Amino acid sequence: MRRRVELAAALAAAGLAALACSSHAIAPAATPTAATATPRGAVPSGDWLRFGYDAQRSGVGPATTGITAANVGGLGVRVVHLDGTADGSAIELHAIRVSGRPRDVAVVTTTYGRTIAVDPGTGGKLWEYTPGDIGSYQGSSQITTATPIADPDRRFVYAASPDGLIHKLSVATGRQVTTGHWPARVTFDPRREKIASALNIDGADLLVTTGGYFGDAPTYEGHVAEIDRSSGRIVAVWNADCAERHYLLDPPSSCRADTSFGGSAIWARAGAVVEPGGARILVATANGPFDGTTDWGDSVLELSAGGLRLLHNWTPANQAALNSGDTDLGSTAPAILPALGGYRLAVQGGKDGQLHLLDLGRLDGTDAGPGPRLGGQLQDVGAPGAGQVFTAPAVWSHSGHVYVLVADDSGTAAYLVSGGAHPHLSVAWANGNPGTSPVLAGGLLYVYDERGGRLRVYYPGLGRQLASLPAAPGHWNSPIVVAGRVLLPTGDANDHATSGELIVYHLRGR
Repeated sequence: MRRRVELAAALAAAGLAALACSSHAIAPAATPTAATATPRGAVPSGDWLRFGYDAQRSGVGPATTGITAANVGGLGVRVVHLDGTADGSAIELHAIRVSGRPRDVAVVTTTYGRTIAVDPGTGGKLWEYTPGDIGSYQGSSQITTATPIADPDRRFVYAASPDGLIHKLSVATGRQVTTGHWPARVTFDPRREKIASALNIDGADLLVTTGGYFGDAPTYEGHVAEIDRSSGRIVAVWNADCAERHYLLDPPSSCRADTSFGGSAIWARAGAVVEPGGARILVATANGPFDGTTDWGDSVLELSAGGLRLLHNWTPANQAALNSGDTDLGSTAPAILPALGGYRLAVQGGKDGQLHLLDLGRLDGTDAGPGPRLGGQLQDVGAPGAGQVFTAPAVWSHSGHVYVLVADDSGTAAYLVSGGAHPHLSVAWANGNPGTSPVLAGGLLYVYDERGGRLRVYYPGLGRQLASLPAAPGHWNSPIVVAGRVLLPTGDANDHATSGELIVYHLRGR
């Protein structure tokens, strides 16, 4: 309740009108006087179906949203109260027929697995799915922070719950599919193995990663599960430890005799990242043992789609120090860059406060397969403010230039990617404003300052701030921008709250 009061006060101080919509009824919204009038035809409809907007998690959304540098500072605000905290991102689908008429549908999943659909144009709730066993873990530390994902055909949404299940829900009604193998189990020990990362889709398959809980209480085994979207059947599993075993470990401690530690969690916000073309998948692992054969802690791994065969790895030369110092490489996932000068490049951050530029064709400096070789990166450069990176970078191509936009708790920065014989990163601009995963849409950069409770909007190429919109404190939440609206969940999963908010910044009439 205190957070809601603080948010309302912040909005009032900024001269914006907040609309508190019930999460139990569809209610018409009064038009906030601060909202900017924009012709309806100038506001295109659109979808934002997954975290990071696309399968490679570029963080770059629609080219036009109706929101511009001229009107972003005057957006209206409505606050939607939720039956839980959505410590991730929303998704949005346009013109879904709900209760007999087309509506835009925004969907979030809360920390205790409630998946909630609202009309972002009114703030009214459309439906809510509640896991049947929620009473056994609600209010506890057993949570999920996974962002849901919509099926490309826009009929279904896939969402995680803390009991280790992935649910297939109707976008129109929220009803759960229970045919075939749905819901799909991706861990046999959900009290130890957390579904933290956003879900992803590659072709016919849903991609899910697992990690461990805060404190790394043993035992858990980070893994990737590939699920057939039609049947719910798990078609492939890749385990970060005991990688020779291609199935869900039951129990995870069966991996080895030494169960005194957790194993190589995959918990970055982006989870599994799909390379352009869909034939390869990238993940980054956290602390764990490394031997270059069966155990792959603190490494970037390239896996084949449709089977999860390990193709290549990059493991830093100081892997042992990262592991012993709790300095997870996999606190973030690889950010894939456009092809440049014949190179396939990626940027990997981590808790070490560094960004590592990698050649995907020669991850370890060779074109050999996976193995124990260490190092091989093209460049190391400091993250914003030399801070630990827990966020997903955005990758933006503009006027022949490629920028990697990164935020952490020590600042926000844009890195210019240069090609040629020696590809490298250089800082284009930087500031000291904290932020979660940045997104870019309609030519503007949006960064949620979860510490200061602000949504900051920048010119992406220059770093000049255009607006600082009032929000509320949060954690891993990040915005999406589509159809004349910015949707931002707030709140911190570690508070174990059973209520939360979704803020909708909007043009008038949206």
